Amino acid sequence: MNDPDIVGLLLPLALFTVMFGVGLSLRPDDFWQLKQRPGVIVLGVLLQLVMLPLLGVAVVYLFNLPAVLAAGLLILTFAPGGATSNLICFLCRADTALSVSLTVLSGLIIPFSLPWLSILVLQQLQLSDLAINFPVGMTITKLFAISVLPVALGMLCRYRQPQFCLRIMVWVKGFAALIMLLVVSMLAVTQLQMLLQLLPVLAPAVLTLAGLAMLLAYIVSRGSGLVQRESLTLAIETGIQNAGTSLIITAVILQNTEMSAAVLLYGILMQLPAFGLIIWRNLPGIRASHAYPAR
Repeated sequence: MNDPDIVGLLLPLALFTVMFGVGLSLRPDDFWQLKQRPGVIVLGVLLQLVMLPLLGVAVVYLFNLPAVLAAGLLILTFAPGGATSNLICFLCRADTALSVSLTVLSGLIIPFSLPWLSILVLQQLQLSDLAINFPVGMTITKLFAISVLPVALGMLCRYRQPQFCLRIMVWVKGFAALIMLLVVSMLAVTQLQMLLQLLPVLAPAVLTLAGLAMLLAYIVSRGSGLVQRESLTLAIETGIQNAGTSLIITAVILQNTEMSAAVLLYGILMQLPAFGLIIWRNLPGIRASHAYPAR
């Protein structure tokens, strides 16, 4: 069994376990905030699913990226949020409940939108040979099985055995993190030479996209009257992408090493502005001044 076969098995397993862990942390009552704060949720979805892809288009044209690399970054913009953004929101003392709600909501949409948008991008970038052979039905089924189904199973488990689920939650998340680390390490090792070659080309575009996405989402959110914790959450949810889901498309479905390298680099480099935000939010003076939600 070669590396692509192993990644094709481990990556879906890792994503399934991650989303199962998200489901374990949810109760039906947690979705009440979707009804209580419809404006925040709608704004978050618009920032993730509309503004982010448009910003991605602007960035790939601004930096004149080659078609294959541009396709990788654009496919990434169609899969926002994820468990990583939930963790970063927690570390930044943002609105973690809102972050998880947006992750679940986008997880319901992405399995159906991502395949079609990926085909559109491949066609527009004149990568028609990849678009023609793109298995839409199989991709939708696979994405549904690793994003929607595990959340539902996790919630069902939490409903039936709440105490047991609370005990195993940390182990489930640790197992998912271990598998994901293994997958990323395998991809990084097998594509190390390509990653080093692409770093000077992609790094400026990736950092611009991640930084601008966070900044613009924060400005729009604050301008819409949201409190600071909500605005930070939408900024993180917009700037931090679901690299694992994007790798399903680029590395498993399309089996294109350049595209998956672009996604992998974004998954690594997007942590830089997030890390800076975590440090800033946890400085002693900032912690004291934001002990209560700021408006």
